[in-house]
Amino acid sequence: MVDLDLHGLTVDESLKAFVDFYNRQAKLSSPEPMRVVHGWGSSGQGGKIRLKLRELLTEATPNLDWKPGEDVEGNLGVTIVYPRRVIQPRENQLAISILDFCSTPRTESKIAGEFRAYQPRDIKETIRSLLRRGQIKEVVKGAHTAYIRL
Repeated sequence: MVDLDLHGLTVDESLKAFVDFYNRQAKLSSPEPMRVVHGWGSSGQGGKIRLKLRELLTEATPNLDWKPGEDVEGNLGVTIVYPRRVIQPRENQLAISILDFCSTPRTESKIAGEFRAYQPRDIKETIRSLLRRGQIKEVVKGAHTAYIRL
């Protein structure tokens, strides 16, 4: 089993580090599981990295299997991941999530509020990228500009 220790990283840094590490393992077609050490969190309620990592893993389930560390080794600060196929970088996941969210017109501030776990700069860049690719369009509603999926 290979280990990835995410201690000392922010949530965004942790998720990027995980995706990069995971994709390297998946490309090797390694049957070896990954032991992701994220810690339990100082809040005593699970920790932001643990929660966001498991959210990402749940979204990526078609490409991998995973088990909570508490079920495998009795450790709440660990998640065991079994790689199968490469997963999309988090930036692509943000684009997919924004497209889903914009099934009805949404302003940039509504989008930013929904995806506050991301940096505002990343949200703006993703919206601009979706516009350039023709996947969303701008809709003017009164004094506000909204975005809707095409």
